[in-house]
Amino acid sequence: MMTLSPLNRRRLSNFKKNRRAVWSLWIFAVLFGLSLFAEFIANDKPILVSYRGELRMPVISFYSEQDYGGDFLTEAGYSDPEVKCLIVTGGLVECFDTPESLIEAVDNDVALDIEGFSPGWMIWPVIPYSYNTIVDVPGVAPAAPSETNWLGTDDTKRDVLARVIYGFRLSIVFALLTTVGASLIGIVAGAVQGYFGGWVDLVFQRFIEIWTGMPSLYVIIIVFAIVGRSFWLLVFLTILFGWPALVGVVRAEFLRARNLEYVRAAKALGVSDRTIMFRHMLPNAMVATVTMLPFLITGAIGGLASLDFLGFGLPSSAPSLGEMTLQAKQNLQAPWLGFTAFFTFAIMLSLLVFIFEGVRDAFDPRKTFL
Repeated sequence: MMTLSPLNRRRLSNFKKNRRAVWSLWIFAVLFGLSLFAEFIANDKPILVSYRGELRMPVISFYSEQDYGGDFLTEAGYSDPEVKCLIVTGGLVECFDTPESLIEAVDNDVALDIEGFSPGWMIWPVIPYSYNTIVDVPGVAPAAPSETNWLGTDDTKRDVLARVIYGFRLSIVFALLTTVGASLIGIVAGAVQGYFGGWVDLVFQRFIEIWTGMPSLYVIIIVFAIVGRSFWLLVFLTILFGWPALVGVVRAEFLRARNLEYVRAAKALGVSDRTIMFRHMLPNAMVATVTMLPFLITGAIGGLASLDFLGFGLPSSAPSLGEMTLQAKQNLQAPWLGFTAFFTFAIMLSLLVFIFEGVRDAFDPRKTFL
């Protein structure tokens, strides 16, 4: 069993005493945890299907219509009345498109007359729509909130709540990936600059000045226009232009600590530079590093939303909160789109800021909680 050092126990205790950070962490963990299972919460495929006594999970596996006794090799449309008929009757009753024959086929009295046969069934998610499902509701789009679409639909008749769930997950995963990648590169670069100083620091600083002077937004738009839009390409480009954000604070901490007594003593004892940098000096620079993390997280989410709002972000088929904000701007007669986008961003960003604020205070030895 892993035991925490006294220093880490004190940090954990300080974080627990910050009630706002703890409550924010719990709320965020629940919301993000639910979004990780978005396919089981909002999907146009059943979670579980019983067909001729065999259990299938269409939400995970692919099943064609022929697998249910139909005619086509394409994926079964589980909301199609004829596919429902095939599943319920096990394909033993002829299913037609006319309502009269469909009602007769789905009638359990027909199927139960067959010895040893049990009717099929389906278990649907709470929200029977995925983020790209076109909802068949009467009226013009966007449609107002209703019993079937709790937050209404957008201008292409896609369920807003389903898109929020998938978009929330996509935004958080994007922010975490880019923050971790940019932080690793930025911390290493800042540590090397501050520890060695001299020409290493001078050359690095000139390179960073040139690199940060590049218009990253325009570069991303140009690359997407040439290569095409994709999630992983956007993650790579965001890390490529985001790592200098941490270099300054880490460099300053290492420049301050490089001439302290414990560093000079470690050098005199022959301790390697890598050990001194990352085992002895880096923990002292963690407070300044953690202070920057909320800005990196919120900046990544804001950058993704901005690109999607401008139409230069993720592919149009992706669940995007920025694209929802654009729809809210273009459909002022549908206020539920604007309210949904606003509260989603407000809650998500506030929780993240409160969490990292608690982490920052926990690492700060000057902070104490009563």
